[in-house]
Amino acid sequence: MSQKLATGVVHTIPKDLRAALTSSKRVQDAWNDLTPLARNEWICWTISVKKLETRAKHIERAAHDLAKGKRRPCCWPGCPHR
Repeated sequence: MSQKLATGVVHTIPKDLRAALTSSKRVQDAWNDLTPLARNEWICWTISVKKLETRAKHIERAAHDLAKGKRRPCCWPGCPHR
């Protein structure tokens, strides 16, 4: 993908999440269509977990949910860093 990924507000996109976001044009376009705050929520939701297995599941789910048109992570209180 040659298109640039838009960033979040507080967090930068980690390499593992970046790889998932650039895995398909649909996911990448959905990501770039989000507001900066929404992108920040996805990043924080992904990096705020303790276990690597959970993080991998969050990354997989983020790509899947974004491809389906979801704009924010579900059932999460939001990023405490902003």
